Amino acid sequence: MTAWKDTPTRYLDVDGVRIAYRELGPSVGVPVVFLHHFTATPDDWDPEVINGIAATHRVIAFDNRGVGGSGSTVPTSIDDMAADAITVIGALGLDKVDLFGFSLGGGVAQVVALHAPDLVRRIVLAGTGPRGGGGIDKMATIVGGAYLKAALTRQDPRNYLFFPRTPEGKRAAAAYFDRLAQRSTDRVRAISLQARLAQLRAIIAGGRAAPDDLSAITQPVLVANGDHDVMVASEHSVDLANRLPNAKVVIYPDSGHGGVFQHHREFVPEVLAFLDAP
Repeated sequence: MTAWKDTPTRYLDVDGVRIAYRELGPSVGVPVVFLHHFTATPDDWDPEVINGIAATHRVIAFDNRGVGGSGSTVPTSIDDMAADAITVIGALGLDKVDLFGFSLGGGVAQVVALHAPDLVRRIVLAGTGPRGGGGIDKMATIVGGAYLKAALTRQDPRNYLFFPRTPEGKRAAAAYFDRLAQRSTDRVRAISLQARLAQLRAIIAGGRAAPDDLSAITQPVLVANGDHDVMVASEHSVDLANRLPNAKVVIYPDSGHGGVFQHHREFVPEVLAFLDAP
């Protein structure tokens, strides 16, 4: 199997907008569509997670409007991002998918399931909470502080946002960035300032919005997070699972927002068992 670091970037015209995507894994079965986090492009997916799931499942990761290799501008609402995702999935010729939403992508995945329930078979929600969850609207302060620390230390902000500042957390962060660096060619452009601000506005608006009725999402859902997430506190992930009628929650110890990357050795088998369950 081709590794994620070597998977070519492809392009799709969706209503006149060029959408960048990558696809890996077997061509049969229900594909797993990855919806990524704030500021991310397909270059930011952990190869250990992608390769592990793509070993037995078709994986598709795309850049939404205005992100990375895709054209146009980023929407400023999660609902518009979800509508874009539904349109892209349809343009790819897919009528049934599993969703893997991380952080902002988890919020988008929830809305996709609410607006297009017949499209979705199973859902993995990592490092995310419900719309209207307490504290999520404080994201600007949290992100701003991390970016300031990153500028002062000349490090990636995700060192402070994704991983605890413990010896184990720092080792996990270093290993994560080493894995991201495996891809040396065919990388998409970094997210623009407009895109960052638009995504941040969408996240803040989602935190302040009225909660969705998640009881309408009857598909099986796996919810995962770290136990010291500074972006989406683990209690919000537990609250999310409690609002879903058919959900399981896994909280990984001594880890943060990137707990599923720090604990990828445990997380990937958990996801595969969940996707393959009767």
